[in-house]
Amino acid sequence: MGLSGLAIYKLLPKTNCKECGFPTCLAFAMKLAARQVELSACPYVSDEAKAVLDAASAPPIRLVKVGPEERKVEVGNETVLFRHEKTFYHPPGFFYRLKDDEPADAFAARLEAVANYGVERVGIELKADGIALQSAAGSADAFGERAAQVVSAGLPLVLIADDPQVMEAGLKAAQGMAPLIYAANAENWETMASLAAQYGAPLAVFGEGLETLAELTEKIKGKGVEDMVLDPGTRGWSDSLAAFTQLRRLAIKKNYRPLGYPIIAFPGEGTEDELEEALLAGQYVAKYAGFIVMDHFDPASLYPLLTLRQNIYTDPQKPIQVSPGLYEIGKPTPESPLLVTTNFSLTYFSVAGEVEGSGIPAWLLVADSEGMSVLTAWAAGKFDAERIAKAVKSMGVAEKVAHRKIIIPGYVSSISGELEDELPDWEILVGPREAINIPSFLKQFAA
Repeated sequence: MGLSGLAIYKLLPKTNCKECGFPTCLAFAMKLAARQVELSACPYVSDEAKAVLDAASAPPIRLVKVGPEERKVEVGNETVLFRHEKTFYHPPGFFYRLKDDEPADAFAARLEAVANYGVERVGIELKADGIALQSAAGSADAFGERAAQVVSAGLPLVLIADDPQVMEAGLKAAQGMAPLIYAANAENWETMASLAAQYGAPLAVFGEGLETLAELTEKIKGKGVEDMVLDPGTRGWSDSLAAFTQLRRLAIKKNYRPLGYPIIAFPGEGTEDELEEALLAGQYVAKYAGFIVMDHFDPASLYPLLTLRQNIYTDPQKPIQVSPGLYEIGKPTPESPLLVTTNFSLTYFSVAGEVEGSGIPAWLLVADSEGMSVLTAWAAGKFDAERIAKAVKSMGVAEKVAHRKIIIPGYVSSISGELEDELPDWEILVGPREAINIPSFLKQFAA
């Protein structure tokens, strides 16, 4: 169990220096107990107290990193059961399983497809995260060769092998890539722990039942391996949901350290076809996988999963937003149309995409709505006539636009009269409600 705020306060210097950003050491202690600040914020804590507090204030789920620095997958460090309580920090990684006995051409083609997949959504590039390489040939040489091939593609790697000699061949080929070793179990944990310690790699631990898992992690930790990932052995819908939720609750609510590690899931092993695999993977995104190993790569299935992941792992208190300003869509002239919208990323990219698709160059004025969409911002008083007028005046719109016509979203047509009062020299035009209707509207405007 973690220390209480008062117990932490007794270990602090009690100087009330305010250098940590809080008015008193007690206030800082309370935040530290709630895991809302880092101990490093206190510059005067003693080494003795630091040793105690570091362990007590560590996140309930350990942060585990897999892959090279430029494409690393970080999972863990979560502090809440539900996103609305605070936020989720480290999204699960999608790894695609390849086997070392696949024909060379087929292996290379699948590897290239995963490595090259990428799609942009609201200004963020979404990608598959890595490869899970499984030993099927039983050959150390084949496993090492295929591991080297994945390494050359620069992808994070999960190594799946039962034979320690085969596993070591993969680890040698992937040195410096911090691959995840899968998996230690009740029979081989000592050997796998030794390999993990030798190569500085995180280790997945397989155990049927939470008690078995807890016993194994404690033994492995005793061998000096700190970075672990849990596989409770469940593969179906309900058993996985129950086990994953229990693991999360024990880590978050009970601060039970032997089970305070990320979880790995294999949706393809609990389903009968590709569609069910994708659906179960969606459950794992929400509840509570850290690594998701897929058996079928299909961009049509991956894109909605990446979108789901992006939505769930966006801070609910900090919407994704773009910088306010006057944006050029195409190559607008001073006579080109001027539209206005909010700085919520999804709104901006929807509007900008439709304007660009219309083929008509335009100016897009993005007002600061604190990252809210049009209707939400209007209801909250963050996208009104005063704010739009302020954006027009402060962003030099009149210097770049010769005409005096501004197009507002149809959903806020009610503010057109107020905006005329704020911008008496401008003509206020009401545009469509939905972004999809912008192209036809702009063609009428241009005509």
